[in-house]
Amino acid sequence: MAFRDWLWIIALGAIWGCSFIFNAVLIRELGPLWVSGFRVGIAAIGCWGIQFALRKPLPRDARLWVQLGLLGALSYALPFGLFPLAQAHLASGVAAIINALTPVMTVIVSHFWIGGEKATRWKSLGVVFGFTGAVILASPALASGGNSSLWAMGACLLATLCYALALNINRSFKHVEPMTFATLAFTGASLAAIPVALIGEGVPTPTLPETWFSALAIGLISTAFTFQIMYRILPRVGATNFATTTLIAPVSAIILGVSLLGEVILPTHILGMLVIFTGLLLIDGRLPKWLGLQRARAL
Repeated sequence: MAFRDWLWIIALGAIWGCSFIFNAVLIRELGPLWVSGFRVGIAAIGCWGIQFALRKPLPRDARLWVQLGLLGALSYALPFGLFPLAQAHLASGVAAIINALTPVMTVIVSHFWIGGEKATRWKSLGVVFGFTGAVILASPALASGGNSSLWAMGACLLATLCYALALNINRSFKHVEPMTFATLAFTGASLAAIPVALIGEGVPTPTLPETWFSALAIGLISTAFTFQIMYRILPRVGATNFATTTLIAPVSAIILGVSLLGEVILPTHILGMLVIFTGLLLIDGRLPKWLGLQRARAL
């Protein structure tokens, strides 16, 4: 994987880590269905604005519109609702840690997916390291007990399965221009999420400035912008490598807690970060190469 792709993966993981904080703010005034609806709706508006500004042509194949719309519902509308639903009963950090299971899910799904990436020894070991680091990061929050209910964790786990499936399905649309891909996918997600939110939770009435700021930030920055980048680098790096962005999100949460909220970073957090980065280097193949293990195996 190229160095620039490595940097993008770290940046995207850090930005997506912020989304858990935005979710925590949004659920103070919005139900989880509307958190999803606002996020994908604002993202769709942003993507359409860019689409028209750059004068990108739209596909004429109606079937492609339907396929990308359904993929958007699976990739975005459903998991974007599951995480805030869970965060009403889970700490944001715990939800971010469970989100780090996405690489594990992706390795499993990709291995059995037709034409998917087969699990190698180093990628499997890297995922184990990454997940172990995520658990280490979560241990202080888990030790404090409280709200971590089993069904909420199951909702987060279901969201990671949606991500893993979507990452592999995306491989079938390499011929679609990334800007158009995002525009149509978020449009489909909006058409799925907003009517469901209206039926399930009624008309939203957000009043706090931080609610509107969080909605705009999670829609435009954590979603529209980041997924534009994702669709551009995913064909180059592969589903399994890209899924490691979810291992960086807990690290982002720790850094934001220290810098913005005055939280104290624990030695456990530092250890977790080191283990996570070790896992990333194993999955990327750089650590085995640096240690000469790949060459030794080949001999």
